[in-house]
Amino acid sequence: MARAFVGLGGNLGDAAATLPAAAQVLAGLPGTQGFVLSSLYRTPAWGRRDQPDFINAVAGFDTPLAPRALLDALLAIEQRFGRTRAVDAGDRWGPRTLDLDLLLHGDLRVAQAGLCVPHPHLHQRAFALVPLLEIAPDAVIPGIGPAADALAGVDRGGIEAVR
Repeated sequence: MARAFVGLGGNLGDAAATLPAAAQVLAGLPGTQGFVLSSLYRTPAWGRRDQPDFINAVAGFDTPLAPRALLDALLAIEQRFGRTRAVDAGDRWGPRTLDLDLLLHGDLRVAQAGLCVPHPHLHQRAFALVPLLEIAPDAVIPGIGPAADALAGVDRGGIEAVR
């Protein structure tokens, strides 16, 4: 078992309803234990600003799934909630119904095609760090250090709790 943290986000449709529904599906993955979900946060778009604000959260849970198997499950959940991805990744950072990012998987560091753990931008993204630290105040980003130190170095302007 490993403690995994998954970022949830969306800005199309009713994201404030989609994220808790997706979290329920996450909580039902085989062998999942100790599931927690942060508050929902309204956050400015990151990467591409010409789109609506996002709703973001972070889920934490113990899982027997290896990182690749967990990532495959996350992608399947995204599809279930209407997420489509452009083959050429031309929609990167664009609007989406649901985005599930594997942020941390225990203390593993993985760099494979299509899979990087910890998430390569986690330490730069207040919209992921704020909810992560809400549910795991002592979180450490392997190769980076304490998540709280990373948050201290990024702008968290515009992030507000929704519920």
